[in-house]
Amino acid sequence: MDTVSNTFWEILGKLNDILHVTIFEVKGTDFTILTLFYIMIATVLLIFASKRLSNLLVSRILSRYIKDPGIEASIGTIFRYSLIVIGFITIFQTVGFDLSTLSLLAGALGVGIGFGLQNITNNFISGIIILFERPIKVGDRIEVGDINGDVQSISMRSTTVVTNDNISVIVPNSEFINSRVINWSHNDSIVRFKIPIGVSYNEDPQKVRQVVIDAADSISGILKEPKPDLWFDAYGDSSLNFNLIIWTSEYTQRPNNLKSQVYYEVFKRFSENNIEIPFPQRDLHVRSGLEFMQPKKN
Repeated sequence: MDTVSNTFWEILGKLNDILHVTIFEVKGTDFTILTLFYIMIATVLLIFASKRLSNLLVSRILSRYIKDPGIEASIGTIFRYSLIVIGFITIFQTVGFDLSTLSLLAGALGVGIGFGLQNITNNFISGIIILFERPIKVGDRIEVGDINGDVQSISMRSTTVVTNDNISVIVPNSEFINSRVINWSHNDSIVRFKIPIGVSYNEDPQKVRQVVIDAADSISGILKEPKPDLWFDAYGDSSLNFNLIIWTSEYTQRPNNLKSQVYYEVFKRFSENNIEIPFPQRDLHVRSGLEFMQPKKN
């Protein structure tokens, strides 16, 4: 029994010696294997706790006083990353590192940035700008490049945009700072749509206007105020061209759905009122081949 006990303590002693092996030294502070394990475990717990506390802050406190989900998400994200920064400082202090030694890490990071971390740093700084300036927020309908969708989440490196096809697109934050961004709901959720409509030259524009406006009024989701209107746009090659002006807050995320409903209803009303929908017309002049065979007169 004593032999087993001695062997056990010998193993613990060797393990302790291994854990205290110095990997490197920074200004008199030893960085051991035990220190490495401690930092790894503390970092995992810190990230988990910061996420948990951030979610609790948003769901239990901010949701009671702030009704804008975009503001809630921004405050939650800032709170989470603030906890992470404070937590890392605390972790390094508890292991005995002088915070002035972090200047060496900052210098190494600067070299790394010069060799390929420019994009990561750019996206990180852009994320901070987005969270504070809030050109976009969670729930906004946006267009950036060829992407059109709703902002689902904003992190420090990227933003998740969900399209109408339920596809999540991860967009680097720098795209929102360096590119032109269309935010459909930046100031208000009410937006205006212009839908082109054409009729034959045989039709009365006033009758067409009334029929189209009645069709728009019958579609749920189109606001009564501001009222729908039909603007006479141009005399086209084969048609009288109009633009239907409608306002909506319900179809901001589904503009093509609304456009389809309008066209279905307008087509139905045109059929009921015998209003002709034009088609391209071309005049074809046919000349007899005999004309080319006749001699020219001097």
